[in-house]
Amino acid sequence: MGEIDQITTETRRRRDDSTSTPSTEAQATVPGMEEHMMSTEPEVKKTFWQRVKEPGSVWQIIIAALSAIAIGLIVTTQVEEVHPAAIALTAIPGTLWLRALRAVVLPMIVTAMIMAIQRLRKMTQSGGKAGKLARWTIGYYVVTTIIAVAHSCILVGLVWSKLMQPVSGDQLKVADEDKEDIEERKEFAIHDVVVDMFESLIPANVVDALATDSLLAVLVTAVVIGYVIKPGGALMRAVEEVEAMIMRIITILIYLAPIGVFFLIMPNLFRLDIAEIGLNLGILIGGTLTGMAIHLFIIIPIIFFAVVRKNPYAMWIKCSPAWITAWGTASSAATLPVTIRCVLERGVPVTVTKFTVPLGCLINMDGTAIYFPIVVVFMAATQGITLRVTDYIIVVLLSTLASIGTTPIPSSSLVLTVMIAQSVGVPITGMYAVVVAIDWFLDRFRTAVNVSCDTFAAIIVTKITGIADEDKDMQYTEELSATSDSLREAPGRGEEKV
Repeated sequence: MGEIDQITTETRRRRDDSTSTPSTEAQATVPGMEEHMMSTEPEVKKTFWQRVKEPGSVWQIIIAALSAIAIGLIVTTQVEEVHPAAIALTAIPGTLWLRALRAVVLPMIVTAMIMAIQRLRKMTQSGGKAGKLARWTIGYYVVTTIIAVAHSCILVGLVWSKLMQPVSGDQLKVADEDKEDIEERKEFAIHDVVVDMFESLIPANVVDALATDSLLAVLVTAVVIGYVIKPGGALMRAVEEVEAMIMRIITILIYLAPIGVFFLIMPNLFRLDIAEIGLNLGILIGGTLTGMAIHLFIIIPIIFFAVVRKNPYAMWIKCSPAWITAWGTASSAATLPVTIRCVLERGVPVTVTKFTVPLGCLINMDGTAIYFPIVVVFMAATQGITLRVTDYIIVVLLSTLASIGTTPIPSSSLVLTVMIAQSVGVPITGMYAVVVAIDWFLDRFRTAVNVSCDTFAAIIVTKITGIADEDKDMQYTEELSATSDSLREAPGRGEEKV
């Protein structure tokens, strides 16, 4: 057998010597190059129907969302009232899917942040750009949030407040069942929120922070652990193994995304009573959606094009699974696995993705920042109150502060709305109940805007910092993609596949 092997080897060597070129010789010396060459061969273009049939494809999610909206609107307009039991039962599949997504978010944030900090430490030791990544990510998030609040206040002050009309005393009367909630939320002062936000950065009990889903505290804890953990040690290998298991679970959940999105959207539309939407409420909804559209389709794309020099709208469409899922779940945290997948497919390096996306999920809330000013002005205008310039400045500052970070207060956005309104002297009336009633609907658009801005931010920060993955990271998270080659190539060189 040894002689046969030797003859075979010599025959192959003669054939290679006679037919080889400099390029093929170079390829032969690189391990795994044959597999790479096979993966880079031009693929057969798939038909539209083949793309639709791929499990968890964007087209399946879009079709599911549109079908749910159509069915929900048809039922809402044709039936006087949908029975609560029907709403509860049809929501079960979507609720289970959403709970499964939330279950993997916490371990995903922990493992992703630990591994990201490990890579940043290595970059720092080799003269890398770890500090630059942190500064640009946090700075970008803060600046875009301020821009979102500022242009929202300008639009509200110059346009929407002029269209809103004062309402009668009966409509301003607070219902008995709402008085207790309003009085409870009035007890929170704005400085208490600031104190709570900073205290939530450092958990007094790490186990309690994990049990209560205090994501900001968990993220800070993961950063510390990622910095002090021993590279290549047993604990680090355990973190990598946990992350691999999470990726497999997420793959299954992404395949089920069309079903989950459908059963999340349809039951919520059953609760929408279009006949009750009056002029003021219509302006509130229209003004909020217009402000978000301006931010998402004009301001952020201008920043994106100025930095990346590529088509922002094409990138946004390619990341549609993320913001469609965000619209369906109304939760940036639950959408985090899908957001990470979309960002990696756009070629963002693993290190940047693991740092910017989980952090943006917690502090990059541009949609929420746009929402606060118009709600405060809505409650003021319906009472005939006109805010002054100084009031708008206060609203800008408080809205920026309130939208950054997650406070440990139940129904935090509604609580913060009460506090911001009181800080500029706007009494809380029965119109607050209207805001609460429609909040579930607008919250979906806020979440979609927040997630969309996270995807833009990851690519922008990548371009600014110039960070690229190492060779060992090229194979990262193959399980996230339905076709394993797409992610194998996407994050490999830190190139933006916009």
